[in-house]
Amino acid sequence: MAQHLPSRPLGTYQVTSVGYGCMNISHAYGVPPPAEEGAKLLLEAFHLGINFFDTAALYGFGANEELVGKTLKSHRHEIILASKGGMAGVDGKRVINGRPEALRKNIEDSLRRLQTDVIDLYYLHRLDMAVPIEDSVGEMARFVQEGKVKEIGLSEISAATLKRAQAVHPIAALQTEYSLWTRNPEISLLKTCKELGVTFVAFSPVARGFLGGKLLDVSTLPANDIRLTMPRFYPENYAKNLELLTRYGLLAKDQGCTMAQLSLAWLLNKDPDLIVIPGTTQSPHLRENVTAGAIQLSTDIMKRLDNLINQDTVVGARYNEPTQKEIDTEEF
Repeated sequence: MAQHLPSRPLGTYQVTSVGYGCMNISHAYGVPPPAEEGAKLLLEAFHLGINFFDTAALYGFGANEELVGKTLKSHRHEIILASKGGMAGVDGKRVINGRPEALRKNIEDSLRRLQTDVIDLYYLHRLDMAVPIEDSVGEMARFVQEGKVKEIGLSEISAATLKRAQAVHPIAALQTEYSLWTRNPEISLLKTCKELGVTFVAFSPVARGFLGGKLLDVSTLPANDIRLTMPRFYPENYAKNLELLTRYGLLAKDQGCTMAQLSLAWLLNKDPDLIVIPGTTQSPHLRENVTAGAIQLSTDIMKRLDNLINQDTVVGARYNEPTQKEIDTEEF
């Protein structure tokens, strides 16, 4: 039986404050585990009490949704299922397309792969710079009217775009990267989410593994690992960023938790409404993540963490230049 985990509101739902980001088991971080290992992790997350699962059409170009759909089908009524459209694999390439007809194809594909007739939370994965947000969200609002989607979300979106979207249809959740080393949401997004009653969902809350304290040499990453394209992980920058981990590791030790748990606890203590969706391909890390939801941090520890790792102490940009051009979120 699933244990009781702290939950927080998201639209009409109550979701566990620590969800499960399903991307890692099919996509982006080198070679994914075999499908049966991924299935075991999904079921373990569910049995540990997690009720919020986050996937997307893009992950594994459909393979992740298929895995999630097949594995969690018998528990469908007990979970909150989130997926994303507007960025998908087309002929083996990643394509951003927010046009209504593309989104309609995405939702039909996702419903089929997830083996469900309704998606609880459906995000626009990334803003298509060639399509007004009103057009994309207008079509997603039709999915709600048709009973295909319950709640609408946005991903990697700025405060200004969120306000425009909200004028078309209520937005339940805004998902973007947020951790000690990615503070961009603090510019204006967190404040705007609060004002509009939008739940903020933090992806990559362990800084793509950096704050786990285990990745000490980027040359060990497989050639197809997405992190190798990110300036913070370039060898010369990463060497400087690693210097931050010595003091960070000591703070985790003082708190009696792992470095990864401290990164999640910092976020959950920072904002009582925020949700984190760490991903992992390892069972021990999954169990660590789940228990991070109960860690209380003092004001003093929060301040020390804030001062230690932030936009001024981390070396390197979040994305390389071509990727950054596709991203709508505010930059320091």
